[in-house]
Amino acid sequence: MKAVIMAGGSGTRLWPLSRKNKPKQFQQLTGENTMLQDTISRLDFLPASDIYVSTNNQYLKIVKEQTRGILPSQNIIVEPDLRDTAPGIGLAATYLAKKNPSDVMAVIYADHLIRNKKEFIKKLKIAAKLAATENTLNIIEVKAKYPNVNLGYVKIGRMLKVIDGTEIYEFERFTEKPDLAKARKFLQSYKYLWNTGLYVWKIDTILKQFRKFLPNTGKQLAKIGDAIGGKDEMKTLQKYYPLCDKISIDYGIMEKVDCSLVRIIPAELGWSDVGTWESIFEELSAGDRKNLFKGAHLDIDSEGSLIYGDNKKLIATIGIKDIVVVETDDALLVCRKDRSQDVKKLVEILKKTPKFKKLL
Repeated sequence: MKAVIMAGGSGTRLWPLSRKNKPKQFQQLTGENTMLQDTISRLDFLPASDIYVSTNNQYLKIVKEQTRGILPSQNIIVEPDLRDTAPGIGLAATYLAKKNPSDVMAVIYADHLIRNKKEFIKKLKIAAKLAATENTLNIIEVKAKYPNVNLGYVKIGRMLKVIDGTEIYEFERFTEKPDLAKARKFLQSYKYLWNTGLYVWKIDTILKQFRKFLPNTGKQLAKIGDAIGGKDEMKTLQKYYPLCDKISIDYGIMEKVDCSLVRIIPAELGWSDVGTWESIFEELSAGDRKNLFKGAHLDIDSEGSLIYGDNKKLIATIGIKDIVVVETDDALLVCRKDRSQDVKKLVEILKKTPKFKKLL
């Protein structure tokens, strides 16, 4: 099995810590190492030569720095343009196909938290076995913990089989980012799981789906594939990759495929996409009052709050409840914890305000 770590996202909902030049996957958000380094460590059951990182030109330098001595430098796949996850995954599959198109490929995101490493490895191996023997498109999914409107959901069908004590289900449909009422309804049903984006499939199987459902992207990827290893590889990549459809793998492929080709593998991963400050709080908070502090802080009687600083300045709080405070050298965010998903809207305002663009 080859593992491809996707490390090109921008993480705008975690501003002001996550920035355009250093998004969340390159930050020490959930531990002593960066999220990218933790993701690589989680895959240590594989040879380093089988682990790849997909990123873009903007983050190439930082990926090299954070993977030096851990992964071979030739295992960094660089997208010359930002075209969303479908072209990014397709490009990685195209490069891997030059070595062996019948290999199994796992897609893993560098900016996700997974606490249960043993379960993660077990479910990856089961998914790889299914992919190799049945040519299925396999998704490792988790039970929804609360009505999250920022995630996608999958509806599972009947149970098909049991492998090594793990139930395998048929797939019925995706619902991407439902409204709150629908998310609450999904939470009450055992038939809906959060979509983690942990995909496992054979390389030639997924490339076939590109040719079928994203024919333009499939055409550009084929041209790039023909040039890999030749003197015109970089020139061809830079010419044709920007012509790929800008679309996510979920919208572009997974919502269109024959449901009978997809298998759902439920897992207890301790998973979070850590997409908002609220989700970070939910995963990492502890103590009687369930506050989460990082950096120099002094507090009296606060509860349910997240305070993130860089140790350069003391943050003092008194009696606050369910508040997020994030302080960096040049910006300070204060918001209600349950409104932290709106940080993305704040970033959009920053983009339109010339004097604040440097803060992105």
